[in-house]
Amino acid sequence: MNRAFLPFLKSVSVAILAVSSLAYANEHAAPVKADAAKGATLYANGDAARGIVACASCHGEAGNSTISVNPKLAAQHEAYINKQLHDFKGADRNNAVMTTFSKAMSEDDVKNVAAYLSSQKAKPGAAKNKDIVELGKQIYRGGIAEKSVPACAGCHSPNGVGIPAQYPRLAGQHQDYTIAQLTNFRTGTRKNSPQMVTIAKRMSDDEMKAVADYMAGLK
Repeated sequence: MNRAFLPFLKSVSVAILAVSSLAYANEHAAPVKADAAKGATLYANGDAARGIVACASCHGEAGNSTISVNPKLAAQHEAYINKQLHDFKGADRNNAVMTTFSKAMSEDDVKNVAAYLSSQKAKPGAAKNKDIVELGKQIYRGGIAEKSVPACAGCHSPNGVGIPAQYPRLAGQHQDYTIAQLTNFRTGTRKNSPQMVTIAKRMSDDEMKAVADYMAGLK
C-alpha cells in the first residue's frame, strides 16, 4: 500500500468514528423534559404567528372548561393529553378545530401543554338528573352483563381518576362532552380507541346519558 495514502485513510476512519459516535449519542440521548411553564404560556395566550389560538378560550382557565361541549382538561393524565393531540393530527380523531391547532403545534408544544394541564387542579362537576344517575352508577361500577359492556370502573378506576398513561380521567367531566364522545365512538367518527368503539356500539342513548351523568359527579 502506498504510504502516502495512509494519512487519508486515517482521516476517513476518524471521521467515520466521529459520525458513528454522534449518531449513537443522538439515539441514546435523554428525552427533552417537558416545560410546564412554557405550556402554561401557550395554553393561556396561544401563538398567533403560528396560527395557534389560546387553548383557554375553549377549555377554560387552567383547563377547567365552563362550556359543556368542550372537555375539562385540568388534572388529565399527561400521556393521555399527549396522545390525543397527536391523534388529532391523523385520521383516527378528526375534529375540524383541534386538527388544525394540533397540526400547528410542535412536539415540544404538545409535551409542554400536556405537562401544564396534568399539573392543574380539577374543579368538581355534579350529576344533574337524579332519575337516571342510579342507572349510571350501576353501569359504571358493574357494566351491563347482558350486553357484554364491562364496568367503566375497571379501566377508569372507581372514583373516575383513571390510570396514568393508559386510561383517562373522567371524574367531573361535562355530561354533554362525554355523551358526544361515546356517540362518536359508536358511529366510528372517533376511532382512536378500539375498545371504546366496541363498548359504545353496545350502549343505548339512555345508557350513555346515565353513565355520563354519574361520571360528572365523581370526585
